[in-house]
Amino acid sequence: MHIGLIGLGKMGGNMRTRLRNKGIEVTGYSRDRAVADVGSIEELVAALPSPKIVWVMVPHGKATDDVINELQKHMGAGDLIIEGGNSRFSEDILHAAQVDESGIGYLDCGVSGGVWGLQNGYGLMVGGDEKLVAQAMPIFDALRPEGERAEGFVHVGDVGAGHYAKMVHNGIEYAMMQAFAEGYELLEKKDIIKDVHGTFAAWQRGTVVRSWLLDLLVLALEEDPSLSKIKGYVEDSGEGRWTVEEGIANAVPMPAITASLFARFTSRQDDSPAMKAVAALRNQFGGHAVKKAD
Repeated sequence: MHIGLIGLGKMGGNMRTRLRNKGIEVTGYSRDRAVADVGSIEELVAALPSPKIVWVMVPHGKATDDVINELQKHMGAGDLIIEGGNSRFSEDILHAAQVDESGIGYLDCGVSGGVWGLQNGYGLMVGGDEKLVAQAMPIFDALRPEGERAEGFVHVGDVGAGHYAKMVHNGIEYAMMQAFAEGYELLEKKDIIKDVHGTFAAWQRGTVVRSWLLDLLVLALEEDPSLSKIKGYVEDSGEGRWTVEEGIANAVPMPAITASLFARFTSRQDDSPAMKAVAALRNQFGGHAVKKAD
């Protein structure tokens, strides 16, 4: 099998390598000529046998829109686009309808695994037509972890379902990371605790909180026991917000995921305007002391 791959960053570049290691021929395109196999999307499409399959792995939003628009110019009936970035599920529905006018098939694939996916494989969540999923299964089998397919791959449902599942996955991830982070801060704060790193390490086997995220936290603490080399500033890539928005739209309570998202917003504030207002109110109604700004 020979496919095209657009987007050769941290994830896409490793995915190209894993696919090649598994016997899939890959022609890759990136704006970074140093890593690209061809000089344009047109050249990439021309290099592929028919029916052509192109995996898109670029940031969601305009970047993905632009790539889909360009692919539609050069691909035709019977070809297939797999959108593997973190697009919002509603964007997939629009993209699928758009390329269907040209007879081009469309699958959306949520991909989890990060920079470790090259070694461990990627968790894959796919939305779209069953026949198209079957057509692309050799690609999915090459990318997923070794072992039972059902433990690393799922055909979730219709177009958009793959990215919807990945969105919820990332929302859960936000809450899990926040819980570990709050536990870390409390352990670090308490004077009777002498080995924070060792405590987390001892949770890696036999406990109910054992997980890959815990393993990664242990690794981070091995490299920097007090986490003094990094700032407590955390971005969000969109999926957490979309998960909360979907919770509201579907009247599903999500206190843990919502709180973890808001904690990231708090991390970006040097001095919280909201907390200034709270301090001012306490001073006004109760005469409580305030800490003066420098």
